Amino acid sequence: MKLNFLAAGRLRMKKSIYVAGADRSEMIDLPVSSALIRHKQGNVLFDTGCHPSVVDHAEERWGSLAKVMKPLMSVNETLLPSLACVGLQPHDIDVVVNSHFHPDHCGCNQFFRKATILAHAREIEAAKAPGAEAAGYLSADWDYGQPIEPVHGERDLFGDASVVLVPLPGHTPGSIGALVSLDRDGQFLLASDSVSLRRNLDADTPPRNTWSVDEQLKTFAEVRRIEEAGATVICGHDDEQWQSLRKGNEGYE
Repeated sequence: MKLNFLAAGRLRMKKSIYVAGADRSEMIDLPVSSALIRHKQGNVLFDTGCHPSVVDHAEERWGSLAKVMKPLMSVNETLLPSLACVGLQPHDIDVVVNSHFHPDHCGCNQFFRKATILAHAREIEAAKAPGAEAAGYLSADWDYGQPIEPVHGERDLFGDASVVLVPLPGHTPGSIGALVSLDRDGQFLLASDSVSLRRNLDADTPPRNTWSVDEQLKTFAEVRRIEEAGATVICGHDDEQWQSLRKGNEGYE
């Protein structure tokens, strides 16, 4: 089994959303990524990043959210070109797992028409609730007619403990991560926005864009437990960590 980290966008946001005490004028640049898991039973994408249209037309797709999350990337830094660089096309993907339904995590879902889409049942419910758009759920990204298979609790994706989906609520009601166990390079917890920046986990301080602080603090404790058991935690938007990872074809096994 192989794990490849793929560029899927880049955003600029107010640093104060993530770092308590930061000046409100200070900005932070955030990588957006996808993880490709190549298993003998099928190819899995964990998150699909930003839709390529937001490179030039963010407000048309995201509306007022484009003022909060400003896209910085070129089209070549979105998911489909990144996927092509490792020799795959959308029809080669069998499963898409969405950690949650914010548009920087499910924006390219619609290109994977052959894939089974998985998301936590609580996330599907939250995205369908009244006022969901104000909470960052944009139907153009997550709800375009393709069936979504709900995940309840933990889920062993292939029945061999190599990829286990783990509920990590807090950032949103149904946020999930994936615990990936590789033969050579060990375990990786794809934490997505349950740990946006490493400093949030280390300081036990949830970002301001957290749905439930209580749930998030419990998730931080769970992430630390998984890390203490030997897993490398892959954060959702930590640029320092992103720069240190092997990316594209230089993956992990």
